[in-house]
Amino acid sequence: MTPRTTGTTGRGRAPCHHGEILQGVFRDGAGRPCPGLVTLPMAGPGSSAAFTIRPGTDPQALTVAPAARTKAARAAALAVAECARRSGLPPCGGELLLAGDIPVGLGMGSSTSDVIAAVRAVADAYGVRLPAGAVARIAVRAELACDPLMLDGRPVLFAQREGRVLEVLGAALPPLLVVGCDLGGGAPVDTLSLPVREAGKADVRAWERLRTLLRRAVAAQDARLLGAVATASARRGQRVLGHPEFEALAAVARRVGAVGVQIAHSGAVAGVLFDAGRAAAPGLPYQVRGCLDALGAHGIPAARIFTTPGVRARAYTPLSPSHPAEELLWTSTSRSR
Repeated sequence: MTPRTTGTTGRGRAPCHHGEILQGVFRDGAGRPCPGLVTLPMAGPGSSAAFTIRPGTDPQALTVAPAARTKAARAAALAVAECARRSGLPPCGGELLLAGDIPVGLGMGSSTSDVIAAVRAVADAYGVRLPAGAVARIAVRAELACDPLMLDGRPVLFAQREGRVLEVLGAALPPLLVVGCDLGGGAPVDTLSLPVREAGKADVRAWERLRTLLRRAVAAQDARLLGAVATASARRGQRVLGHPEFEALAAVARRVGAVGVQIAHSGAVAGVLFDAGRAAAPGLPYQVRGCLDALGAHGIPAARIFTTPGVRARAYTPLSPSHPAEELLWTSTSRSR
């Protein structure tokens, strides 16, 4: 790729996710216990970044707006050093401008999305194509742990503290429609205040069994098996998170014929999972309508409806005067509401 002339502006974008399908401690290729996760991709909301190189300035002379996005600023500085090395251009300071519509503190990967958008903007300004592994390494250095948003929705078991893929689970997740909600009234979760629970050998064995089942679910495109894995992982996560609404959420899922539930293991976002395969399509609008009613009755209003990539969500949306579901809908390919 031909390097650009300094002084230009590069742009980058990154998506968010909707919490995790599976999170725990797993064995890596060397048999070492390693924290890992599988996120539920969500198209639509995301972070955008613009980075303008200022030729001749010190690499540390880098400003960011909004000023509070310090993780993205660190990532941009690291990306400048990496991209300058790869392109042969001198490292310089610059201006990073961030924008996005991801709710903060809910466990949807807002900080990682900012970081990846910033790295991609710097790479674009320098005319460099950074591989996903390099982006992941920069993201971990910038924020200590990151989500696999640089992989653009591929189902992988990802070591979030090391920025590496432990296993590629397959080409795509089974077809799902997700009714998302925010537990705890949508209040941000302070992840640093959560209790630390050390994983024992029995915990690792349990998570490895779920990993095996999830691998099978992806290979067979089995939404019901994936839902069982996500529910089991979410239930284990309650040992730390302790959401008071969780049992009601799980009960609603069973009552309306959903395949399971999922949560953000470091936030408040949660989802009721439905099989969106062709065989399930005729009854899906009625299931989703019942889910919206039941969640509302428990004081858990739905916040969004979306699908896994490849599913045409609009065909399944239950539109009625009492349920303005169109306002909640993100399709798997939409960029905005």
